[in-house]
Amino acid sequence: ESIGCVPGYRITEEVYAGTRTIIYRGVRECDRYPVTIEVLRNPVPSSHELGTLRNKYDVGKDLNLPHVVKTLALAPYQNAYALVLADGGGISLESYLGQVGSFGNQPESQIRFIQIAIQIAEALEGLYCQRVIHKNIKPANILIDPATQQIELIDFSISSRLPKEIPEIKNANMLAGTLAYMAPEQTGRMNRGIDYRSDFYTLGVTCYQLLTGQLPFISNDPMELVHCHLAKQPVPVHQVQPAIPLMLSAIVSKLMAKNAEDRYQNALGLKHDLQICLAQLQQTGKIESFTLGLQDPSDRFLIPEQLYGREPEVSTLLNAFERVSKGIAEIVLVAGSSGIGKTIVVQEIHKPVVRQRGYFIRGKYDQF
Repeated sequence: ESIGCVPGYRITEEVYAGTRTIIYRGVRECDRYPVTIEVLRNPVPSSHELGTLRNKYDVGKDLNLPHVVKTLALAPYQNAYALVLADGGGISLESYLGQVGSFGNQPESQIRFIQIAIQIAEALEGLYCQRVIHKNIKPANILIDPATQQIELIDFSISSRLPKEIPEIKNANMLAGTLAYMAPEQTGRMNRGIDYRSDFYTLGVTCYQLLTGQLPFISNDPMELVHCHLAKQPVPVHQVQPAIPLMLSAIVSKLMAKNAEDRYQNALGLKHDLQICLAQLQQTGKIESFTLGLQDPSDRFLIPEQLYGREPEVSTLLNAFERVSKGIAEIVLVAGSSGIGKTIVVQEIHKPVVRQRGYFIRGKYDQF
């Protein structure tokens, strides 16, 4: 399939052809600046496809950050747009991982892993300062230059510039993002919102894969993956690959904590701990035990999204659910004045519904 003319650019090669997009490499004609150009495969794109490409541009154009791809232009192309990005010559970390296998088996490769993870932490720190949540950190969205080991974060198609989002419940097949890497709260079934700490969870899954060569949760069933993210603890990386130092394993486990309060609260705190590991590994070939998160202050006022003082009510709901899941029917009415927290209590039933592969339907009525 040949690309038509994108004014001002010359195409040299096709580098990726997916089901929705095609990516080309080329140069900007005025100054020979190397670029990648992403176009939509569909000749008559849907409004959703156009919106996704537009969001990549709208979020990316304002980001002049280390280790984040530079977004140059959104040029008209056929019935849609062509997204033009600076080309640093990298390949996806997913492709690179396919070549090297994993980073966990030798001290030398563990050093390379830490150097990559520090760069990703620096990219996330930049996004945090700009109030951007990436929402889709994974090896396919991280470019690495095999020669210099420099990385760049790409793909802001579902990124958000809101400090917090309340996700809607959707069919697991339709969730935005990549289910194998998704933070529990991104599934819409955890009774809590999405904020910048969701990116730490997806980074944790990415680090798990880089160190072990495998994902923490593997399933072809979307609901099974959702349940794993919500309720199952992955096998720690040092148990999958015994050569991995305990402290690196502990960092990955902290990133992948189910509750955002238990993860890192600041990308600089993560970077600090990784730098301690790097220094020790380079000096002695091993990492001594130390306390994680000592340089991890949060500079935002965040109220924990735990449910307090509603244990009897939640217990009543969960018990009713356990009874009906055995085949009987019940109705439970939740009464109380507006704003008292009825919706939050009812949503506590999400986890067992996912476990039992049930359906959750809710409606709301105006008082009058």
